[in-house]
Amino acid sequence: MKKNFESLYENLGGTYREENGYLIPDIALPEQTDYQIGKYGRMHLDYIKQHRRGRYTILLTEGKLNNRLHEIDLEANELIESIIPRLAAERGVDEDLKARDMLRWVAEMNNIKVSAEEIVLREVICG
Repeated sequence: MKKNFESLYENLGGTYREENGYLIPDIALPEQTDYQIGKYGRMHLDYIKQHRRGRYTILLTEGKLNNRLHEIDLEANELIESIIPRLAAERGVDEDLKARDMLRWVAEMNNIKVSAEEIVLREVICG
């Protein structure tokens, strides 16, 4: 005996397809952008997967995850690009130091880059 009833899903315009005798709702995730995600976007993805599951699920199901990761990546790279010259100037790391002591200049610039990435990690990636 076949029951004839409409579900809330059908009342809202949802449809089904039959596969192997089962009715499967016709649902799909919304279209997403297809940006290449860089280092900081991937770091943010790992962070929200581990620590912000709700935010991750919402972004994924609304089709906004790739776009958000792209925005985070751009924001983080812009911040890195603005912090490094400022820190270098504050610490006196300039072309004169580079000409006098290349190894010290490289060490200082590496330290500055790590410091800038730590700031970005706190403010953008996990913020």
